[in-house]
Amino acid sequence: EQMKMFLTRIGIGAKAVITGDVTQIDLQRGQRSGLIEARLILQEVRGIAFTEFQSEDVVRHPLVARIVAAYESHSQRSEQA
Repeated sequence: EQMKMFLTRIGIGAKAVITGDVTQIDLQRGQRSGLIEARLILQEVRGIAFTEFQSEDVVRHPLVARIVAAYESHSQRSEQA
């Protein structure tokens, strides 16, 4: 509801940028993520764009890129098991 409340208040000529990482959502089990829900609902709406960054886009410390890659690799192995 918070995401909808924010998005429905965008004014004429305004631009809004929402940032978030769906892999770092700390909501309690069963609670819906406004970020995930907004993407599902709005992905086909003209005038709205989504950008998804990958591990190679990490521009922090090089170690952070390796940590992200390790977690992604672990997640993929877990899904295949």
